[in-house]
Amino acid sequence: MHILIVEDESRIAKRIERMTRTIVGEALQSIKHINTLQEAVTFIENNTLDLVLLDLNLNGKSGFDLLTTAVSESFHTIIISAYKEQAITAFEHGVLDFVPKPFNQERLEQAVKRITTKETSTVNTVKYLAVKKRHKVQLIPMEKVVYIKGAGTYTELFLVDGNKALHDKSLEKLEQLLSPTFERIHKSYLVKMTEITNISVSSGSKYIAELKNGERIPIGRTKYKDLKTKWA
Repeated sequence: MHILIVEDESRIAKRIERMTRTIVGEALQSIKHINTLQEAVTFIENNTLDLVLLDLNLNGKSGFDLLTTAVSESFHTIIISAYKEQAITAFEHGVLDFVPKPFNQERLEQAVKRITTKETSTVNTVKYLAVKKRHKVQLIPMEKVVYIKGAGTYTELFLVDGNKALHDKSLEKLEQLLSPTFERIHKSYLVKMTEITNISVSSGSKYIAELKNGERIPIGRTKYKDLKTKWA
């Protein structure tokens, strides 16, 4: 696992690094500490990461300037901040967790372990998905997303207006952020439950979810019964 710590207080950064090394153990491949926003942006652009641990106040500058960019990337972001009142906004932008300062190793471990355990969210607070478009980051409201299709290490967002957008996060990582509003109905699809109008079985015992826009999405054989129960 490749990890970046963005924190302007050296003492806290060292504590985070020490705890993270203990938590991740042998799975840790690299860990880097940066204390300014601009350096962090440059590092993210030029390195492969699995996790960013981000403070929201960096030498008087707002970590949200980096957050919008970070959540559009393939890695997960965990906020470590004393500004608890900003937690809701951070979750709305798509962070995996918010660890309030002061914190202990147990709380940090709970957040970090969500990556390896593939734990999904029990409360959907994500209001936007940040995507990179023409070298800029665009926030797409979740209300405009009908379904999401896995495309290798990327995903395609299918929107109510018929347009599509490419997201750098994998389907598995988005599933961790978006449940339970979006349901994993197939190995390649996350669908907003309110968009499903009918669930049917076609010839050859193929299970299909029919959507409000007329599209038909395959349902995995192992997902059918559970989806039928939730949808009903």
